[in-house]
Amino acid sequence: MTARPRNTLFTNPYAFNRTIPSGNSFDQVVAHLQLSPHEYRDSRELREWVRRNKNHLYVPTELLTAFGFEVDC
Repeated sequence: MTARPRNTLFTNPYAFNRTIPSGNSFDQVVAHLQLSPHEYRDSRELREWVRRNKNHLYVPTELLTAFGFEVDC
């Protein structure tokens, strides 16, 4: 009987790429626009992004109510 090749990566915890947690897309947009939380309501760019993405991406509910948007379920 011949020996089967062993999978050495199976026991090596460093063999797999670890994912680096990143913020959600809302956090990325806010960081890109360089907004602080008290500036959210006054930003036209953020309001437009929320309008386009409110039904399929995470948007804080407080911001949705501040902008007067409703989410279609």
